Formats: sequence, C-alpha cells, structure tokens
Amino acid sequence: MSNPTHPPAVGVLDQGPELTFPPGFLWGAATAAYQIEGAAAEGGRTPSIWDTFSHTEGRVVSGHTGDVACDHYHRMPDDVRLMAELGLKSYRFSVSWPRVQPGGTGGVNQEGLDFYRRLVDELLANGIEPWLTLYHWDLPQPLEDAGGWPVRDTAGRFADYASLVADAVGDRVKYWTTLNEPWCSAFLGYGSGAHAPGRSDGADSVRAGHHLMLGHGLAVQALRAKLPQAQLGVTVNLYPVTPASDEPGDVDAARRIDGLANRFFLDPLLRGSYPADLTADLAEVTDFGHVRDGDLEIISTPLDLVGINYYSRHVVAAPVAGEEPDKYWRAPSCWPGSEDVRFVTRGVPVTDMDWEIDAPGLVETLRRVHEEYTDLPLYVTENGSAFVDTVQDGRVDDVDRLAYFDAHLRASHEAIAAGVPLRGYFAWSLMDNFEWAWGYTKRFGMIWIDYDTQARIPKSSARWYAEVIRRNGLAAQ
Repeated sequence: MSNPTHPPAVGVLDQGPELTFPPGFLWGAATAAYQIEGAAAEGGRTPSIWDTFSHTEGRVVSGHTGDVACDHYHRMPDDVRLMAELGLKSYRFSVSWPRVQPGGTGGVNQEGLDFYRRLVDELLANGIEPWLTLYHWDLPQPLEDAGGWPVRDTAGRFADYASLVADAVGDRVKYWTTLNEPWCSAFLGYGSGAHAPGRSDGADSVRAGHHLMLGHGLAVQALRAKLPQAQLGVTVNLYPVTPASDEPGDVDAARRIDGLANRFFLDPLLRGSYPADLTADLAEVTDFGHVRDGDLEIISTPLDLVGINYYSRHVVAAPVAGEEPDKYWRAPSCWPGSEDVRFVTRGVPVTDMDWEIDAPGLVETLRRVHEEYTDLPLYVTENGSAFVDTVQDGRVDDVDRLAYFDAHLRASHEAIAAGVPLRGYFAWSLMDNFEWAWGYTKRFGMIWIDYDTQARIPKSSARWYAEVIRRNGLAAQ
C-alpha cells in the first residue's frame, strides 16, 4: 500500500476573513508508546527504564505506572477510527524499543513488530499519514543496566534498532523521527533524576546528551541506506529564553540556559559543533573527552526536516541569596554548570503543569531556527496543554485547552507569514495518558480517557480541531 501524498506547504497565505494555511499543511496529533499502549508484559515486550522507574516507590505520583495506560495496544483499531473521525492527516506515534527488540540487542520480537505493522496499515487504510518516532524515552532496561545513554555503545545499539524497524515498516512509512526531546532524556533522566532512569550526575547527563545525538546520526545513516526516499528528522524541545532584566547578570543567565536548553542540541545537529561558550560553562562538569573524532560529522548527518516541540518560555535571572528553584524540571541539576540561575515567574496565565502560556514564543522559536540554523522544512511536532477536565452530561468542555490551541495555531500562521517553512502541526496529545512522573494526574488529551473503563470521549477541543483541519484554517479575529 502506498503512502498518502501531501504536497509541500508552500504558497501565499490567505489573509482574508479566515487565516488559511498553505495547501498540503500536515495536520496531526501525537502520542508516545509508554504513555498509551499498556500491555507492558504482553506480546514479548520486556521492561524499559520507565517500567522500572514507575514501579519504584516514590518516583511517580500516586505510584502510577504505564502497565495499562490507555490500553491502546488492544484498542488500536478503534483509536485509529477516532483519528479518522477527527480528520487527522497524520499521526505521530512512537515505537516501543523493548516491544520490538527485547533487551535492546539481538533479534527482533516479531509479535511486537506485527503490532506496528497493523497500526501502520490501519492508519493508511484510513487516509492518515504515519509519522514514526523511534525513541520516546523507553530505553530497554538491559541497556540501562549496561550503563545507558552515558555509555557510547548505546548509540550503536540504537542504530541497529532503527534498522530493524526500517525493515519492518519502511515500505509504508514516509516520515521518521529518530529521537524525541533528547534534552529530557539526558538532563531529566541523568541530571535531575526526575525522569527515568532516575540518575543524578551532571557529567553523565552531558555524556548522555552527546551519545543520544550520536545515536541519532548513526540511525539517520542506517535509515538513509535502507530508505532513500524517506523523510528523516529529529525532534527537539525548544524554549525562548529571556533575561528578567537588562542587568548583565540576568543577560548572562539567559545565555547559559539558552546554551543548555537549545544550543546544546541545535548546534551539533545543524552546525556540526558545540558552542564554545557552552563548553566553557561546562568545564567544571566535563572535559568533553567523550567526544571522539568524527562524532560531530555523524551527528550533523544531513536531514530532511526538523521537528520542534514547544510549550513555554524560560525567563531567568542571576541568583539571589537563599532563593531556591521551585519546579522539578527547573531544578539546578537539570542545568549542569548553571546551578545558580533563577527561573522567574511573571504572573501570566499557566497550565495545570504550571507552565506559562506564551504563544508569541512559538513564533520566536520557529523564526530563530529558520533564520539562524536551517532552511529545512519545520514541523511543530508537539504543542499542547494540561488542564483540569471534568465530564458533565457526557461532554468535556475544555475551553482553556481550545483557547491554547487557537493561540498557538495563530502563532504558527504568523510564523509562516514571516517566511518560516512550517509544514505541519501536531497537537499534543491525541488522548489523555500517563504523564511521566505525574502519572495520570495531568490531562493533555483532546480525547478524554476514563482510566477505569477505558471509555473515550472527544473533548470540545477535539471537535474544534476537526473543524480547523476541515477548513485548513482559522476564523480571523
């Protein structure tokens, strides 16, 4: 079965009574395997670092695990039908590494691969473009036991795994993402310990970040050899970083956090080098001896697209004696070499994650990547918000989430009007799910999940998004 075709999103934007997106703009939604699949010990799947982490007391809110999650493994055809009813043009999903290659090395688990074959076939049968992410944080536990991402060998194992998945579904999948948000894998997983595998070591987090990117480059080379027509990319989570004032200390704090949040990954991936100021900032953490000759050439292997996950902005300042960071993802250990930077809250509206809502930051982020780094097509591969939702008379009227999507889609339109080659947008998330260390206490979905019955209810935001897709645009304000 051939892929549905989507022409590149180019052309003059309609600035009339509607904000119309370019022809072929790819409208989608996204999920991740561990967050929705469940069936954690079925079909030959073995534990990942998130299975181990979530089953460790005190790691996840209320002791929640992904053992069942949204039971998507068993309910996949019905979930795809829901996607089709919403009119999705594309679905971004991740493959569970331990489901298809137990142990992270050696032979494949055909039963696991068969699940993804069925998923791809189901999507195509419903006119939905599959967008496959190889790694959304679920490292097989045996690879972590052997050292995890701080160990160079893991990068090679990842490339082997990529080849196995390419052999299984490469004839039907056009779009491939290697990594999702390597910042989180490196700095939350090995720096702060807030995410799996829960380790806290600054040097390990820096090494993990490098080896994640090395694995990405090796995987791109492996995929290119097997799938010359595929569209290959990586997804990074980016933030505009703003100093709290023009004071030199605040400006330098912004430089440092921008280095760790954004340039640590953008520069090696798209320029083939680490920023000199970043390596100087990290000198007390590591000497970068883990970087070998040829690594950066591999990491910067040419791509076809760049995925950008956007949620909020960082506003930072120089330290104030006695003041402590108050957000787990903003803890000092997330930012090796920048332990004394303050993250400043501005009193603007926030989501249930306490993330400030800043739609103009999406324009700023997209323009920066395009104007400073690359002419490649860009995709917003995640954008969304958690709010407290309730079911009333069989409906979930999530007006705050709808407003969030509306504002960020207007920002996306503004970026395109400014010349950014933005080709698509993926709402996060298709459905409520296991929200990592927050368990099931945070809801990001356009579809409500009743975790007791597994009932699905499309929320108001889902119905609104379906109309946006149908119109390929928004009503002008």
